[in-house]
Amino acid sequence: MLFSFLQSLVACGQQSYDQKLQSLYSNTVPLVKPHQVKEKLINKDVVILDTRSAREFTVSHLPNAKFVGYDHFDISQVKDIPKDKEVVVYCSVGYRSEKIGEKLKKAGYENVSNMYGGIFQWKNQGFDVVNQEGEVTDSVHTYNKRWGKWLEEGKGIKVYE
Repeated sequence: MLFSFLQSLVACGQQSYDQKLQSLYSNTVPLVKPHQVKEKLINKDVVILDTRSAREFTVSHLPNAKFVGYDHFDISQVKDIPKDKEVVVYCSVGYRSEKIGEKLKKAGYENVSNMYGGIFQWKNQGFDVVNQEGEVTDSVHTYNKRWGKWLEEGKGIKVYE
């Protein structure tokens, strides 16, 4: 019996990335997979909003992403985006971006989606990020070491500060 209890504790600590994401999302904003976002970027028919901190954005972000932040987000930051334009929000894993997506929907934006797994999933799938100069980089701000474990080894250089 003790052995079964200990096994269940270990299993709880070994949650998969998908399980972790499902536990974080409220499913209030439709999800879009990174490969779908990549395709939209190629066709240039989408606005990408980065909802992470300024420091995270400076280290790296998706190509052509617009920084809007999370802590100090104000709907006036997106007033130049037509409300019928397709908008994809993202953060590190998708939690903060879902909350910003909710605000966008409440403000009347009709076509908002949240990128599943955030920038970590983007990099885990081998897609490029760029630094503040627009140059491709392998660096990804991973928020902190606890969250950094979700950026797979060899998929990017983890930056914590």
